[in-house]
Amino acid sequence: MAREFDRNMFIMLISIMIGIIIITYFVADIVSRSKIETLTTGYETQISGIEKKNVNFTNYFMKSTVLLDQAREDRAFGNYHFDLGLLWYQSALAEKDSSLMELYKTRGIDNCTDAMPYYYYSCLNFGESKNYFTETKSLTTYPKYLSVLDIYINLTASGSRLTMLRYNASLYLQYLTENLTVDVENNNVTFLVNVSGLLGLFEGAMGAYQDELEDYEDYQDEIDEYEFFDEVR
Repeated sequence: MAREFDRNMFIMLISIMIGIIIITYFVADIVSRSKIETLTTGYETQISGIEKKNVNFTNYFMKSTVLLDQAREDRAFGNYHFDLGLLWYQSALAEKDSSLMELYKTRGIDNCTDAMPYYYYSCLNFGESKNYFTETKSLTTYPKYLSVLDIYINLTASGSRLTMLRYNASLYLQYLTENLTVDVENNNVTFLVNVSGLLGLFEGAMGAYQDELEDYEDYQDEIDEYEFFDEVR
């Protein structure tokens, strides 16, 4: 009887131990699965965040460059009309015939008028492009990207100043052209009123434009020559 009791006790102990092992296994498995799910969720969230950031980076950069291209195109049209306006102004200054002088005046004024809207919209697009490039910087930590984005920001800021200076120069040139007249007694072209102050504003705008243009072209050269990858040594 004692022997049978010992045997039953032994079987019971074995059964309890097996049960404990099984329960421990299941508990460990549940904990392990929970950790895996937590890590997986964390990684998926992190990956999703990175992917979203990359998509936003690309979108912002593309918007920046599209606006920059539009600003450059508008500036080119503005320059075309401004150069014609300046040419007609200079032709009117040298003309002795009043009819031809009036014709040149009209063409000069028309081209100055045409140039200003292009410069205005170019300035706006340069400014908006700069804002997008600035936003793009917040979406990356890669040093090379940050460095070249800084150059783009400087370029667009310079472009805004450049086009506003030329807008002002176009306006001053228009006023100067409108004031041209033929002095019949002295047989030369002069101005209807004293324009010394206006000439000073025009020349000041043109000088500032040339200075800014040097900076703008330097930024362009930096972008064209920028090396994203180190040279193989």
